[in-house]
Amino acid sequence: MTAATFPENFLWGGAVAANQVEGAYREGGKGLSTADVLPPASARFKLLFHGKGEIPQIEPGTFYPSHEGIDFYHRYKEDIALFAEMGFKVFRTSVAWTRIFPNGDDEAPNEEGLKFYDNVIDELLKHGIEPLLTISHFDMPLALLENYGGWRNRELVKLYERYARTLFERYKGKVKYWITFNEINMLAHIPFISGGIVIAEGENKAQAVYQSAHHQFLASALAVKAARELRPEAMIGCMVAGGATYPLTSKPEDSLEAMEHDRITQLFTDVMVKGSYPYYAADFFRKKNVQLQTEPEDAELLRRYTVDFISFSYYTSTAVSSDPEHPDKASGNLFGGVVNPYLKASDWGWQIDPLGLRYALHQLYERYGKPLFIVENGLGASDVLEPGDVVNDDYRIDYLNRHLAEARKAIEEGVELIGYTSWGCIDLISASTGEMKKRYGYIYVDRDNDGSGSLRRVRKKSFHWYKQVIATNGASLSEE
Repeated sequence: MTAATFPENFLWGGAVAANQVEGAYREGGKGLSTADVLPPASARFKLLFHGKGEIPQIEPGTFYPSHEGIDFYHRYKEDIALFAEMGFKVFRTSVAWTRIFPNGDDEAPNEEGLKFYDNVIDELLKHGIEPLLTISHFDMPLALLENYGGWRNRELVKLYERYARTLFERYKGKVKYWITFNEINMLAHIPFISGGIVIAEGENKAQAVYQSAHHQFLASALAVKAARELRPEAMIGCMVAGGATYPLTSKPEDSLEAMEHDRITQLFTDVMVKGSYPYYAADFFRKKNVQLQTEPEDAELLRRYTVDFISFSYYTSTAVSSDPEHPDKASGNLFGGVVNPYLKASDWGWQIDPLGLRYALHQLYERYGKPLFIVENGLGASDVLEPGDVVNDDYRIDYLNRHLAEARKAIEEGVELIGYTSWGCIDLISASTGEMKKRYGYIYVDRDNDGSGSLRRVRKKSFHWYKQVIATNGASLSEE
């Protein structure tokens, strides 16, 4: 590596999720998932945080953009060819649990679903692109919520293990890189989308969240165990929603607030990377009136089967204040916090902080000392398709360039970073809003929120920029 480039064999690529691109939500034997019943637009955002105390259902007459997505299910060859044109070394997507086990507890896997991912993986490998598969990315069989109560129920640990083993056995000669759960720490912030958890009115939310988290930790450990048995050379990682946290002022109370804010994510990461709950967990649970139900074998399982790498998303940083009445609450940011007066924000209120990515990389590597992988980073914007099939997304190029420049500095300073997959490398349905308008991709998809459009793919200006970044292994990035 030189000062101007990234490490040799750095994994450049992009990332999507099955429930945001595939569409075909009832084709190929697929069952209904929790993602399929999420309403679009403002109703979705409210459900993410608060829920309604009941399981949402598909409302007749309502258009759900995610049900059609961008039709990756039928157009994956065209899309993968475009990724290959950019020079992708890796492509992160997820497996829809409901394509493999439509109800989650079916006696046998759905062959048509397994074959679909065979085809996707084979197409990637044909173009020299490594698949990076997320086993569970913000969706699970709706039947597991209706019949078991979601991840509250320890029975899901066994069902997930069987699902993971099915994937490892089927694709063990083809897929090296795996992630067990997407942004697992978001269970503490958006429990329905992250864990299929419906919070009843008056219920202790923390008890439901952290009991469910414990079950996901066990499931993740069993997946690591299965991967090492079935394909020892595989690398299996955890994935958290990352970010930098700053105290708003130099008041000691604000610094303490920032520490407490970080400890939520660290609790999740510590269990999967270090193999045990952090020292402050007992006091943390006591204050929240959480009493974990565990089995004697749990501690040893978590200790023995920790992950090989840490992957994380980074979109924004968070400023926190100890003043609960602080008037400038941050908008759009799922972590909450207050407005940082030193940062600009995107159209959706996410504050833009490239330096925070470098800070987050150092924090993670200092605490854990394991390889890091940035698997989500990007800018959601209202892109405009101009005459002549032109999308001038210079704002996206600027955002990505500044973040990658800081990642390169972190590498030069000693951080072990193995790859980067920008989020929504092709336009997709937003997870937080359920709409097409919030676009992230290098590839424009002709689709609107109401379902109109031809689904035609168009290369944006950023497409050609990222192609050059990959071809030069980062040397073409401008210095910041």
